[in-house]
Amino acid sequence: MEVFMRFISVRDLRDKPAQIRQDLSREKELVLTLNGKPFAIVALTSENTLEKSLAMIRRIRAENAVASMQKRSLEKGADRFPLSAIEDEVIAVRKRRNENSD
Repeated sequence: MEVFMRFISVRDLRDKPAQIRQDLSREKELVLTLNGKPFAIVALTSENTLEKSLAMIRRIRAENAVASMQKRSLEKGADRFPLSAIEDEVIAVRKRRNENSD
């Protein structure tokens, strides 16, 4: 299911902040564009929900990063590495980290 989101330009944000704030209270999210290309999502929040909203955004970013790493790993065939090779690499990295922390 595709959800329609309203796009606004940086110029609109600068020139019509009151209108954008009104639109945001109605739409809940707006896509901010620069030179016609999206680069940010502006989401409605309040003092009471700011921290929770930021935590959710950060969690979603982390989940996306993990999914991206998993996909790259599969594409590179890392899922076929023997467990012993993975364990050897972990041991080597930990050893280097301990040597560098001394």
